[in-house]
Amino acid sequence: MHKHKAHPFESAESGSARKLGRMGGTAALSLALVLAGCGGTDSTTPAASGQTKAGESAAAGEDKITLEYWQYQYPAKVELITKLIEDFQKLHPNITVKQTNFPYDQYNEKVATLVPAGKGPDIINLYYGWLPKYVSSGYLQPLPEPAFSEEAVKKEFFPFVETAKFNGKYYAIPTAVRTLALFYNKDLFTKAGLDPSKPPATWTELVETGKKLTEKDAKGQFVIEGIAWQPGAQLHHWYRDALVYQAGGKDISDDRRRILWAESPAGLEAFKYLIDLSLVHKIGTKDFYTDDITAFKTGHAAMNIDGSFQLGGLKKDAPNLNYGIASLPSYKEKATQVSFWANGITKNVQGKKLEAAAEFLKFLTSREVQEQWVEKVGELPAKKEVALQDKYTKDEKLSPFIRQLDYANAHFFVDEKLEKDYFTEAVDQVVLNSVPYEKAYQELVKKTQKLYDDYWAKQDKK
Repeated sequence: MHKHKAHPFESAESGSARKLGRMGGTAALSLALVLAGCGGTDSTTPAASGQTKAGESAAAGEDKITLEYWQYQYPAKVELITKLIEDFQKLHPNITVKQTNFPYDQYNEKVATLVPAGKGPDIINLYYGWLPKYVSSGYLQPLPEPAFSEEAVKKEFFPFVETAKFNGKYYAIPTAVRTLALFYNKDLFTKAGLDPSKPPATWTELVETGKKLTEKDAKGQFVIEGIAWQPGAQLHHWYRDALVYQAGGKDISDDRRRILWAESPAGLEAFKYLIDLSLVHKIGTKDFYTDDITAFKTGHAAMNIDGSFQLGGLKKDAPNLNYGIASLPSYKEKATQVSFWANGITKNVQGKKLEAAAEFLKFLTSREVQEQWVEKVGELPAKKEVALQDKYTKDEKLSPFIRQLDYANAHFFVDEKLEKDYFTEAVDQVVLNSVPYEKAYQELVKKTQKLYDDYWAKQDKK
């Protein structure tokens, strides 16, 4: 997930009769995950279920406790957490929560340096794709019971929470989830003579529509991109969890050990399609107006593949932007990507501080907090009872995300940064260095598979 640089999705899941993501094995999500809308929330002071009233903190008694909370620098989330911390401290005056934020690109480095030394955060907000590495590195401890018992978590949350479960223990819990969809500028559609109520629904239509929306100057330079094209942002997620499946392929084996892109022609076909949007069809280009979301916000990109997490930023930064959202254009099959950021407790937290940390996590997953998250950030509630409210399922902006949840997929990352880097390097090889598609693709599959082989070899020795 904001210049959410590559939002590792920065999600949600579902599956009425179909398996959802591969991130935690088979995280099936019922289509009932008819999640969240951008509708307003009530301003009731947040209070987690089971929480005590102000001055009666069951978690910490009368002891003064200070918790260090870390998250990356995404403005909408930072602002909301700042407010939520104030609300939490009113309920628990003996607990102080200090928030620290780092640039996204520095986040993992800081954790790797400080947590093993017994420093850094007590509670950490982390991307689901980092969990395997964090757990295997010993940075986190299992969530405390009974506050987060297996029975309670399974009952209250959608099945995608299983992706945060390792060796029978939950290591993190999300407040919200997100999916990918097609954002499009209705005014630019109208300007190009296109019906803004009919966004592209197929791969072919996306290309054809993109060509009609693209504007260039006399020198052939982009004035308006038909579609924003930033491989290091959401496009690598779009490839793995949507395009590959849409072309009839599969991302990864059920045991999480084998990359399956090259097991059928689908992987290469999807890889070529994504690159051709820029290289052949010339309807988008890398780094135009800095990045994809900036180009879209300023009206210089007519379409963008992005996540529900952008809703909060668009509402704040581009309040007058007349845009719509549609399900991802499909091909042979339908598919989208899902992901989430979750909160975990670091390994050295013990005693009263651990009880206080559990109380803060209960608060962050409460109904009232999840409702505020929808309003302020645009992410979808992680709890079933919150997500399935009419005010969300009937919301204009989020209904396209909701419709896709029955066929959403979540990639299992063993090294989110390197996997993203390998993908963007492969795309650059083709676009910038004229390396044949097949050669760059084969090298991508080979390097990615080695990451998995090395990861599992280490796990098997434990």
